Amino acid sequence: MDTSPTSESGARAVLEAPDIARVLTRIAHEIVERAKGADDVTLLGIPTRGVFLARRLAEKLAEITGRSVPVGSLDITMYRDDLRLRPARALARTDIPGDGVDGRLVVLVDDVLFSGRTIRAALDALGDIGRPRAVQLAVLVDRGHRELPIRADYVGKNLPTSLRETVRVQLAEEDGRDTVLLGLKPPAGPGEQ
Repeated sequence: MDTSPTSESGARAVLEAPDIARVLTRIAHEIVERAKGADDVTLLGIPTRGVFLARRLAEKLAEITGRSVPVGSLDITMYRDDLRLRPARALARTDIPGDGVDGRLVVLVDDVLFSGRTIRAALDALGDIGRPRAVQLAVLVDRGHRELPIRADYVGKNLPTSLRETVRVQLAEEDGRDTVLLGLKPPAGPGEQ
């Protein structure tokens, strides 16, 4: 019997605030371990929720290492391959901390990894900014269904889904609460696909 809380839209919570905090702590420890101390790590969040997750990871890394980790944001809007297919989006802010990304280990941070197209756009945007020593990817949720050969280095939760399902991340900074919801897509209206 599934006792997971459901929202008014019928979506089921698969991660709540304590779970999100716990997986971010785990990811931070994994980054420190793989980066051998995180001395040259820069975190770049992909707007919107990836930026909040990157800031939270930076705080956890500072707790673990005792020193601050540069954190910023990377807007990918103009690098998306669906610009002509969807309504125009407002540009978000790109904020590259400190001395930039050249020669550093950049960890891109996003909320959900799905097709891989957002990360491809982020890699293109990052290439226009500088030349990192290496690029890694941290995501809160990996839901599968990749269309490009991209995988996350750090995953909070692997959540196999069907294409009929949606994964919605809510974070306190933007939505007033921390949760990851799994639900069904609403049926397409007339003329929609």
